[in-house]
Amino acid sequence: MLALTSTTHDLIDTAIKNYKSIESYQVTLRASNNTATDEIKYYFKKPGFVKMEFLNPHKGAVLIYNPFKTEVKLMPFGFLRFFVLTLSPENRLIKSSTGHGVDESDIGALLKMVKRLQSHGNTMKLKDETVGKRQTVLIRVEGKGDFNVDDIHMYLLWLDKKTLMPLKVSAYNTQGKLIEELLMDDLQINIEFPENFFNL
Repeated sequence: MLALTSTTHDLIDTAIKNYKSIESYQVTLRASNNTATDEIKYYFKKPGFVKMEFLNPHKGAVLIYNPFKTEVKLMPFGFLRFFVLTLSPENRLIKSSTGHGVDESDIGALLKMVKRLQSHGNTMKLKDETVGKRQTVLIRVEGKGDFNVDDIHMYLLWLDKKTLMPLKVSAYNTQGKLIEELLMDDLQINIEFPENFFNL
């Protein structure tokens, strides 16, 4: 539970601490940039299992990452369930628009990037705001000078007041241009997934 007396700088540290106590989660992820919008049902289980069910575009495609095998299984066509590709997580075909692989796509990886930017920048609480039906605190993390992390110079983060998990994130470059916006709908934590859920 968020302590309302926490300093703004502590919010990221507390978010990281809270995330470490989470074993799994699922979310409907909407990622948009200047050219496209992706809608994905995203499932995560520690130590790093990922399952993505694509809703738009590539409807029906399924991607699974196994951290022990460090490999990705991709079923690109939902109607051809026998057709499955095995790929490296570094394969550019499955990297995000910001260049991140599936092995660094979870909330923990995002918070680490925010922390790196924060360590060479400034953090400010802007306001409280509702995202969907959840109450959030909106904060800005901005690098000093031209400091950036993977070309990201500033983050706006809407953190759930109860869990401090990000429900919405906007990333900007040094010119103030929006690189990517993430919206995380229906976030549920500590989900019990069926056996073989992360298999294809």
